Amino acid sequence: MSMQVDVAPDETAAGRSIADRIAEVIRRKPDAVIGVATGSSPYPVYAALAEHVEAGLDASAVRWFALDEYVGLPAAHPESYRSVLERALIEPLGLDPRQLHVPDGTTADPDAAARAYEAAIEEAGVDVQLVGIGENGHIAFNEPGTPFESTTHRAVLTDSTRRANSRFFSSLDDVPTECLTQGLATIMRADRIELIATGTGKAAAIAAGVTGPVTTQCPASILREHPQVRVTLDPDAASCLQGHLS
Repeated sequence: MSMQVDVAPDETAAGRSIADRIAEVIRRKPDAVIGVATGSSPYPVYAALAEHVEAGLDASAVRWFALDEYVGLPAAHPESYRSVLERALIEPLGLDPRQLHVPDGTTADPDAAARAYEAAIEEAGVDVQLVGIGENGHIAFNEPGTPFESTTHRAVLTDSTRRANSRFFSSLDDVPTECLTQGLATIMRADRIELIATGTGKAAAIAAGVTGPVTTQCPASILREHPQVRVTLDPDAASCLQGHLS
């Protein structure tokens, strides 16, 4: 396999492994640019990064760029990705919220906001991009069929993704129907990519992304074309990879 795949004992250990590598990047480059993801899988990474900060890691000059944001959800809404990342990352690490950059999903012109965010990422340059994976193989909100050359753009959420995210809202009707998301080409520009996946629900997507064909039907499969990708799994997420792990 072209990806480096690690299987950690559990999701806590998986998160700590990635956090250790991100912390090392920050030590070498205090003003590093780190791309961050939402969803449940990255939470152990952020918890472990907070432990590094408590132990003396200085992350005060790091800039953090979110993968995506809902369109039409106020930034102060508890399920906006700005709010989620402030709770999961910025507050535990004791950081200035201005260090967190998120697409502007509240603007009257989402397409212009997508172009502005793409330009900001290109100017900053991402040292490490953290991603999760959806059950259909999506990364960020790049659903199956998204062109590999896509940059930051407005996208319509699939029914399956909205249903998956409805657990964070009062009802499915409250889940936004559109988002702004980094494109696959945007993600691939990062110097390094760290993918975390935990749970049996991600096992089939991981198998397709790691061992199947590189195809837009499994957006995560494009990561195999990146020179520095590391996939960290718990045993459940790795359960469909028997025979492919050394």
